[in-house]
Amino acid sequence: MVENKTDDIRDLVIVGGGTAGWLMASRLAAKYQTSPDCPVKITLVESPSVKPVGVGEGTWPGMRSTLKAIGLSESDFMRECDASFKQGSKFNGWRSGNMDDSYYHPFTLPLGYDDLDMMHFVQHSPRQGSFAKAVCPQVEICQQGLAPKQITTPEYAGVVNYGYHLNAGKFAALLKRHCLEKFNVSHVLDEVVKVNGAANGDIASVSTENHGDICGDFFIDCTGFACLLLGGFYQVPFIGQRHILFADTALAVQIPYPAADSPIACVTQSTATAAGWIWDIGLTNRRGIGHVYSSDYCSEVQAEQELAAYLGHDFKGVEIKKIPIKPGYRSHAWEKNCLAVGLSAGFLEPLEASAIVQVELAADWLCLQLPANRSGMDVIAKRYNQEFSYRWQRIIDFLKLHYVLSQRRDTDFWLDNRHRDSIPDSLQELLSLWSCHYPTKNEFPRHHEIFSLYSYQYILAGMDYRSEAAYALTALEEDVARQHIMKGEQLKAQYLQHLPGHRELLEKIARYGFKGV
Repeated sequence: MVENKTDDIRDLVIVGGGTAGWLMASRLAAKYQTSPDCPVKITLVESPSVKPVGVGEGTWPGMRSTLKAIGLSESDFMRECDASFKQGSKFNGWRSGNMDDSYYHPFTLPLGYDDLDMMHFVQHSPRQGSFAKAVCPQVEICQQGLAPKQITTPEYAGVVNYGYHLNAGKFAALLKRHCLEKFNVSHVLDEVVKVNGAANGDIASVSTENHGDICGDFFIDCTGFACLLLGGFYQVPFIGQRHILFADTALAVQIPYPAADSPIACVTQSTATAAGWIWDIGLTNRRGIGHVYSSDYCSEVQAEQELAAYLGHDFKGVEIKKIPIKPGYRSHAWEKNCLAVGLSAGFLEPLEASAIVQVELAADWLCLQLPANRSGMDVIAKRYNQEFSYRWQRIIDFLKLHYVLSQRRDTDFWLDNRHRDSIPDSLQELLSLWSCHYPTKNEFPRHHEIFSLYSYQYILAGMDYRSEAAYALTALEEDVARQHIMKGEQLKAQYLQHLPGHRELLEKIARYGFKGV
């Protein structure tokens, strides 16, 4: 044991690279290294032998704010990461098993979201069609394969809300280069062989093979599933969730486009299978596709056969990467002077792409509340753990909702997902409430919900969930609802007339960059 050298938080040590490590380094450096004489030192220790998972290719719209905050050009980001626009997700075959049975979870808020219960109006007005299509013009944009903005739209602005699809390996490399060129981040390429404790129970330093001991006041564990600091040194327990979320394996492949002018999807495609689902993500130069499944209900051979059936002739000769999934999270992510971020903190499954956004939220928290000294850390750690524990539970509820609402009866996987014992009490409680009324903001009490009311509305309506709503809308409310629907039709016509095709815009960005100011 060694004594802490000071009470001030000056030396931040990030252990682990990849998307999580370099994203944390970028955000913290942009916040705390704003001048040459800034007292905060950031060191990132990265193993030369550990390869990142590299298949986290979907982000949420908040990534735009993250990239802007660290000073990256959107044009440069998109060019260097083979990035495309993501406007939401499309779910195929989840409700009934029929692949023509599809619905969207777009990123743009429903029209009338703050005025009244539009879900009630649409679900009880058959002439309106699907909820998402009735209240969100973005659905038609996605169906037509259009981009969410024009080449003259300023960087990080959009006509409708959007995130990105990206090459995760290239993204981590870009963040690394940006960190080392723009900020004063120290990079140590070495193996961590030991974690050294201080007399007060904190981590004092990490020992490396070739660079000796690296001391710090605050340590961020980005070592992935290995979780060397929080799990290895502090022995913080892992809380498994496989009894709720059954998927434990993914088979991932990369497929080139058949032609130079092939369409590039502007949504993540999620197609249900017998014992899981297949993601399909379009980048500028290829598609990233993976079959997520439960080995309790499907052998690897069967999973590969379903993936082959999905790909057709494109399956021949492709390299398959098998990725184990252990759904769960650490009981708490912040212990003493150590915070676990990314896969070190936990992972559930790729559905709805909640992994990278958790890293962004952790970075946001530290940019607002990194304690100036050790004496203030324990209270902040307690509040962080409470907030992120709540977020894990809400992510689990939301992901499970997709399975619970399915009407499929063709395999035990889908039947068992609806068994009461596999549904969290918190989700059962919500479904009980929603049997009496459609979801309201009262069920989402936090200011920053990880999945807000509108996301639940899109999934519930897409899966054809109908409440026995006791109270009908008033005549005035119905009139307001119709006005919103009419406004949506007007916006849709404008968007379809002026927005470019997705591939068309991506090719212009590659050649010219954005022209907006």
